[in-house]
Amino acid sequence: MSELREVIAVHVRLHPGVHFNELVRDLDIATGQAQHHLRRLCKEDELVVEKLRGRTHYFPDGYDPWDRRAVALLRRETTREIIAHALEGGTPAAAELASDLDIARSTVSWHVSTLVEAGLAEKTYDSQGRVHVRLTRPEETRRLLEQVSPTLPDRLVDRFARLVDRVSTPESHT
Repeated sequence: MSELREVIAVHVRLHPGVHFNELVRDLDIATGQAQHHLRRLCKEDELVVEKLRGRTHYFPDGYDPWDRRAVALLRRETTREIIAHALEGGTPAAAELASDLDIARSTVSWHVSTLVEAGLAEKTYDSQGRVHVRLTRPEETRRLLEQVSPTLPDRLVDRFARLVDRVSTPESHT
């Protein structure tokens, strides 16, 4: 295995769920180099890919699909805040999440839909038809929440998206 390929493999083992752009930034390598070596590592079954909502995440072998999706989503600050809130409060209403986390309902809806599609949460409805969020595997989610945190660039991107959301839908924050 080439030296750079080994460096990439080690980086992914140390940072499971790292997404492509973060890996390129962290290792200061060219996009083409990263693509080539990641493709080879995946072909050789050294790494596993998880594509989720526009990002490609890399994992060492041994993570099951649910864990891969959970880790990938826990690297996103807003999704992480929604999960943490659900761990604290059981089955929060979507409107409560929007209010408590000071984010637009549309943002909550997008993140909750992502969690549902990934199998981390379910939507439930109360007698008045309001959506509530229930985590499907709360203890495993809690364990992963303690192991994974978003990087600074991930947090900045997420906060920028929230700012744009706030500016474009100010009525949802009142």
